[in-house]
Amino acid sequence: MPSLRKLRPETVPVRTAPRGPRLVRLAMWGALGAGPLALAATLYAPPTAVVQAAPAPHPAEARTPDDPRGAAELFVDLWLRADGTDADSSIATAVRGLAPEVDLPKRPRSTGVPAAAAGRVVAVRTTVGPGTWTVVVAAVRDQTESAGSPKTVTPLVRYYAVSGTGGTEGVPVTIGGAPAEVAAPDPAAVPATQFTHRVPAGGALETSLGEFVRAYLGGGQSGGLERYLSPGLRLSSPKTAPYVRIEVTDVLADAEAATAAAVPADGTTARVRIRVSGEDKQGVRWPLVYRAEVTARAGRWEVSVLESGITDLPSGASSSSPAAVSGGGR
Repeated sequence: MPSLRKLRPETVPVRTAPRGPRLVRLAMWGALGAGPLALAATLYAPPTAVVQAAPAPHPAEARTPDDPRGAAELFVDLWLRADGTDADSSIATAVRGLAPEVDLPKRPRSTGVPAAAAGRVVAVRTTVGPGTWTVVVAAVRDQTESAGSPKTVTPLVRYYAVSGTGGTEGVPVTIGGAPAEVAAPDPAAVPATQFTHRVPAGGALETSLGEFVRAYLGGGQSGGLERYLSPGLRLSSPKTAPYVRIEVTDVLADAEAATAAAVPADGTTARVRIRVSGEDKQGVRWPLVYRAEVTARAGRWEVSVLESGITDLPSGASSSSPAAVSGGGR
């Protein structure tokens, strides 16, 4: 029988456990006492870390480029009404706010020549160069002629070129000095027309467009507009149109399919230019031009786009361009 005497215990080195796991175990036991939700929060809690919030970005201040046309119009309008002999006037101050070194017109006080009001000022041509620009502005003023009887009023148009810098990449517009009176700008070149196919009078397309134009310019009273529009197009007629008689004088198309007497297959499209003559209550006849896109559907032509501009759209251009008037479904 083995001896029952006590054996001398061996000395075992004690290792100090890391504090981290010990704290985790204590948190788990505490979470068990608090409930299952607390235990789950403890198990899935991310390691404790000090997270420093990223500084909020400071985007550069976005500056809308100034429009030199508007600045040139305002400058010419003020300059034409300014008087260099009254440099402290509000108009002179406003002009020099746009161009500090500008010379002002000087009016003799003895004759009492009034400042010439520009009437209407419109920018008609803009030329942009490297860092510079020139805007040609038309100043329209009504001039009364008293030679005959009765007195007649005729518009007097003068053109001024204003040059300056800025207007791009956030650089403010700066006007270089007094404007230069110039001749009327040469007319811009007219682009080659895309409408080369004449639509015969009395055909399906010409008849449909005639009914559409009369309904459109007649305030929608001729049976309404919807019957002439493709699904998805919303169009409001001009309610103040003064015409008592409306007729289509000419229709040109960009596709030969539009010239057929019968309506082609569904989905066939064409762009058309419509010349219209509208007569008002005073008997004045007004020549009007409309451009539209038409689509064949259910045996008839429908207007799918009414273009608001007068520029021909290039072949393959999308009908949803800014020059088109269209809308959501009906």
